[in-house]
Amino acid sequence: MTKKSRISPIFKRAASHIFTKPATTKYPFVKPKLPDDARGKTVYEIKSCNIIDIGTGKNGLTLDVQSIVGSNCRVCVRDCPAKAIEIVEIEGGRKRPQINLNKCIFCHQCVESCPREAIKSSDFYELATTDKFALIMKPNPNATEAKSQ
Repeated sequence: MTKKSRISPIFKRAASHIFTKPATTKYPFVKPKLPDDARGKTVYEIKSCNIIDIGTGKNGLTLDVQSIVGSNCRVCVRDCPAKAIEIVEIEGGRKRPQINLNKCIFCHQCVESCPREAIKSSDFYELATTDKFALIMKPNPNATEAKSQ
């Protein structure tokens, strides 16, 4: 006949957890190390969108497709499965993409399909806010990168 232990299995389990390492991290105070292929906030560089470089001369000649054609390539708008990108007009009648991070599913299809690499991935992942209009990345023609406003 086997002898039963007088110590409850629950107590044994609780006592064993006293000496184990915690499963959680101290997140707000200690930032986690992200993998290289982490998908964070998308970054839009307005100076790279729809620019064609023709290699003539020392500095090259830069033409803006916007002034010739009047419209964007719109590949990012076409390929976005969440319809989080739309083309809006900025100063001078130019049109540029506006990214709504509130709708974005962070698949980064726009990053992969942009022919001019104007939309890039970043490692910024803390996007929590109470103002959903802060998650709309409007194109800013005066800056190299459009920041959320």
